[in-house]
Amino acid sequence: MADTKREIERKYESDDSGLPDLTGVAGVAAVIDKGLAELDATYYDTADQRLAASSITLRRRTGGSDAGWHLKFPVAADVRDEIRAPLSDQVPSALAGLVRSRVRDAELEPLVRLRSARDVRHLVDADGRLLAEVSVDAVRADRLTARGGAAEWTEIEVELADGGDPAFLDKVDKRLRKAGVRPSRSASKLARALEETGGKKKRRTPDRTEPVTAGDHVLAYLRAQRDAVVELDPAVRRDVEDSVHRMRVATRRMRSTFRTYRKVLDRAVTDPVGEELKWLAGELGAGRDQEVLAERLTAILGELPPALVTAPVRERLHSWSQSRSGDSRRRIIDVLDGPRYLALLAALDALITDPPLRKGAAGKPSKVVADAMHEAFDAVSGLVEQGLATPPGHDRDLALHEARKKAKRARYAAEAAAPALGRPASLLVSSMKELQGLLGEHQDSVMSREALKELADQAHAAGESSFTYGVLYGREEQRATAVEEELPGAWERMRGGAGI
Repeated sequence: MADTKREIERKYESDDSGLPDLTGVAGVAAVIDKGLAELDATYYDTADQRLAASSITLRRRTGGSDAGWHLKFPVAADVRDEIRAPLSDQVPSALAGLVRSRVRDAELEPLVRLRSARDVRHLVDADGRLLAEVSVDAVRADRLTARGGAAEWTEIEVELADGGDPAFLDKVDKRLRKAGVRPSRSASKLARALEETGGKKKRRTPDRTEPVTAGDHVLAYLRAQRDAVVELDPAVRRDVEDSVHRMRVATRRMRSTFRTYRKVLDRAVTDPVGEELKWLAGELGAGRDQEVLAERLTAILGELPPALVTAPVRERLHSWSQSRSGDSRRRIIDVLDGPRYLALLAALDALITDPPLRKGAAGKPSKVVADAMHEAFDAVSGLVEQGLATPPGHDRDLALHEARKKAKRARYAAEAAAPALGRPASLLVSSMKELQGLLGEHQDSVMSREALKELADQAHAAGESSFTYGVLYGREEQRATAVEEELPGAWERMRGGAGI
């Protein structure tokens, strides 16, 4: 099992003068010499350096206190998540999976070997608590590929202690700069090694310059969603909170864009890709939707007085959720490891690199993009009006659910249009987001009532009282009614706020 550590550190270029005196840094009571460590790391990447292009590093290191495999993802400036696995001869499958969305079918090969003599010091406070680890690294880099060269340098690395205040690094930085130490020009040892051993780090070049045409703006939005899927892949595999939902949203945004901007992109090409995106969204949601519904029902159950809970409802809710979700985590990993998913990523790459543009793609955004956005809004408006005119019941529920889906599409259309149209599109995004939330509450109530009917039948068959399920059903019915009563006034406000 791989472990994850949040790494907050800064790197500095150093000459042969070594480490400046840091005892004067505010909060530092002592600088403790921890001795010299010999580190030997081999960095892996594809032949065309796909990991390096995304500022991701994968290494196998011996020596020091954390020997093993280390995979590092950038989080923010000076911040990376380091995922560790035990030492082995081959790249651990857990780490290989986390880079698959970048690597695809390419092989991971040894790229650079870095050997460092690390002189370590601990900065501690008056209570002996570790504030940061500072090291002076004498580095030797050797390129392992054909015609590879070698390089040597010395650098200073300051890593914040776990749970430390990042502001402390500013204090150390001030002292180092005062002593003439300069921040490193390279983001990592690997980046510097690639620059100095016979080739520069392969960087991702922009697909296009600043968007000008309608097609430029639509493709920029699609590119951002494709990138989101690729970048969220490791988070989904690690079960990071909200990552599955965010990846599903990215797939929905792309599908919606294909449909809304059909005068920009040829749907004969985009429709098959859209179907694959729909498949992926469904696989990501397998089990999760049921868990979310169970969480909602558990929450409203907690609002009931104990006297109204006449059966083991909470236990039945839990088992119902688990039976529906099954081994959803394993299923998601299997999907992300499968050939169909990799083929979808390749199809998205191809579509963005060589887009199936129609005549409207060359048009002005103020015309083409605005027209598509207005059309999407009109579809929402028609369904909301239809829902409000329909008597309460099943038909109204269906109309409002369709309005919710169209609100999402209008919102995504406006998101794509916002860079070109500015405030009008941003206003529509806000209005559709609010409408989506209101109609989402209504649809959740509809789904909850369907689930409660099923649970009541199960309880009755097991000889349990179904009274509590009826109480919960009534409460959910009241929530839906409240939304329906609020909707006319809210819709008028939202429509006015949308500026359309």
